[in-house]
Amino acid sequence: MALILVTGASSGLGYDTAHALADEGHDVVVHVRNRARLTDADDTARWKGVVTGELAKLDEIRGVARQASRFGRFDAVIHNAGTMHSPEAGIVNVVAPYVLTALMDKPARLIYLSSSMHRTGSTDLRRLADGAVSYSDSKLWVTALALALASRWEGTSSHAVDPGWVPTRMGGPSAPDDLTAGHQTQVWLATHHDVTPSTGGYWYHRQVQAPHPAAQDEKFQADLIHVLESHTGVPLDDRHAL
Repeated sequence: MALILVTGASSGLGYDTAHALADEGHDVVVHVRNRARLTDADDTARWKGVVTGELAKLDEIRGVARQASRFGRFDAVIHNAGTMHSPEAGIVNVVAPYVLTALMDKPARLIYLSSSMHRTGSTDLRRLADGAVSYSDSKLWVTALALALASRWEGTSSHAVDPGWVPTRMGGPSAPDDLTAGHQTQVWLATHHDVTPSTGGYWYHRQVQAPHPAAQDEKFQADLIHVLESHTGVPLDDRHAL
């Protein structure tokens, strides 16, 4: 069985993903903003562990990385946590997964939550410093990060997933996509041994799709990583900084 970290697991897709993995017998470490978010005592007993921290604050992102690293090298990390609200979208949706990725030991598999809305995102990386990153921008950038790591980190698979517009608290009650299908691709990518392509996929309901061209553009990927390194002070390969 695999050791898997799921961020943003107190509700919605993260909650469903963590429970599905635990149901399959995997050792699941969940991230939540604070322990008060764990409202079901029976659920808490299911987890291998719990890490806490506010992913809109850089010092707390580092704290989450330190807590998670105590469990050792993960087989998979699912970067599920997200927000639709600016200015937090740039930090929670892009900076947090970047910093966690840079500081933690390289897992066998990385999965980043994207969105179909990434197709309307801007490639203007100056928006990060300006605090003007929209939800669409953030999802384009995190998709580009996922695909950049697929080509840069040999031995680690990296994928981006569009879970669909599902009726979670973020998606709203009238969202048209299937809620169950919303987490199944992440579970499959984290645990299945026969995935094609083995890395670098942009997925929707276990079907690979073509993402926004910028997400696959090597220059944009390199520029994004440079901006993230400069903005956070965390080089991509800086695990000693914990």
